[in-house]
Amino acid sequence: MKVLIVDDEKHVRNAINLLADWSAHGISEVVQATDGEQAVSIIETMNPQIVLTDMKMPRKNGAELLTWLHTNKPQIKVIVISGYDEFEYVRHTIRNGGMDYILKPVKADILNEALGKATDCWRKEEDSRQRMMQQSIEVNEMKPHYVDKLLTELVTGQTRRDLLNQLHEDIRIPMPVSSCSVAVLSISQLDQKLIEKFQGQLLLLYFIIGNICNELLKSKGIAFRHLNSSGEIVILYWDDRSSFTNLLNEINDGIYATLNRRVHFGVVMKRTFPEQVSQAYLDASKALWNRNILVSSRLHQFEEHSNQSARPLRLTSIEEQLRLTALSGNREQFERITAKWVDSIKSLGSVTPEQLIEWDNEWDWMQIKWFESENKEPHAVERDTANDEPFHPLPLNEDGMLHFEQLKAQMENRIGAASKILTQLHTKEHFFIHDIAKFVENHFQEDISLQDVASRFFLSREYIARKFKQEYGVTLLDYLSRIRIDKSKLLLHNPHLRIAQVAEMVGYHDEKYFSRVFKKLVGINPGEYRKDQS
Repeated sequence: MKVLIVDDEKHVRNAINLLADWSAHGISEVVQATDGEQAVSIIETMNPQIVLTDMKMPRKNGAELLTWLHTNKPQIKVIVISGYDEFEYVRHTIRNGGMDYILKPVKADILNEALGKATDCWRKEEDSRQRMMQQSIEVNEMKPHYVDKLLTELVTGQTRRDLLNQLHEDIRIPMPVSSCSVAVLSISQLDQKLIEKFQGQLLLLYFIIGNICNELLKSKGIAFRHLNSSGEIVILYWDDRSSFTNLLNEINDGIYATLNRRVHFGVVMKRTFPEQVSQAYLDASKALWNRNILVSSRLHQFEEHSNQSARPLRLTSIEEQLRLTALSGNREQFERITAKWVDSIKSLGSVTPEQLIEWDNEWDWMQIKWFESENKEPHAVERDTANDEPFHPLPLNEDGMLHFEQLKAQMENRIGAASKILTQLHTKEHFFIHDIAKFVENHFQEDISLQDVASRFFLSREYIARKFKQEYGVTLLDYLSRIRIDKSKLLLHNPHLRIAQVAEMVGYHDEKYFSRVFKKLVGINPGEYRKDQS
């Protein structure tokens, strides 16, 4: 804390300096001035918290200094030290915010008492100023969120009696408004490269795009962040005198000039305000998320009856192939099944961002099921990005179109990540070879060869043969033969089935070969076995 002593007599200034217990009051710096004019100059530079001043001085006297301080620096606490006991001086001191009026000669106890009051008062007021400043900062920081909250309530249909009044008073929506057009853009439909550039600073990206929108909208509308829908910025436009389409194109140009990117808008034109605004938002959002990302277009109108396939492409349709591919741990197999999936997408002719989200969700669901089936602790589903963002970037290019190479890389990485976890889970107690054994048990009546199994499980014949023998102590074909013969034993109990029929039912199309295998494993032929059981 700093103090300025103002008096034209040096011995008075020195006396005050000696009598005051500066350290007790937390005062670390004391400066002197000879008159009011010099004091003003020092105050503007030094900005002291306490001023001790005489009343009668040359040039600018104490009364004039008090008036100046009261007008320009009202937070400074002033103590008058004067040799004149005049009512006018005292009244002037009180009217201009002076805290105390001390008569010369100055006594130490009176001076220190006055300093104590002044410093305590300044500290309390400073605390209050800091609290008010902090509150002001918080209000300014919360105001955009407050605006977003009110407008989110409007477009989600959360009607309150006073909502329209608040929109009119706290925002700049004019009243009455008879109709309103709505546009929706989504930051989550920007390319991954741009989103990664703003990693950890997505609020800045919202601010940049929202600010561009509002600068161009002016009094014609307002843009805000939809708090209940991750990534979306909504534009409300209530001006009938100019084209909404042209304005959206201007906004796109502004975003391109700043971010070198263009965005896509879902658009609904002229709906009744406020009754139809919430439905207009939903329709605009649907238009954006159901746009065809294989076709170049920036503005997407909502269509009540969109031409969607009756049988949409599902990732779960190749679930078993994906699981076996992950189990194989073979990068070539990863690439092969990914290429096949991407080719099936290309053949659709129409793909929407919503479909990409659905495939993401299907993948997550499949992974969880695979991991839980291992009877292990659940594993967290891994995404391709390491950052905690409110949404997962879609495989889109800088124009917002589907990026096939990025889609392929994304899927290959996901299969690779799942492969690592599944490999760890498949310990000796539950090795993947058990899946092959289970497949053989379920399909024993079919023609099964080692090559068929190798192709299905994306593994080499040699690797399967070696691992199967290690796990079960017999070859795969011997294991298959034992299953077939065990099944045939049950069927031979039925006297109405001929041996040829039994052989075919367990997967042997040659009765003689069946009999040879049966005798090798059981010790007698099928006919003898049937007689023994009768």
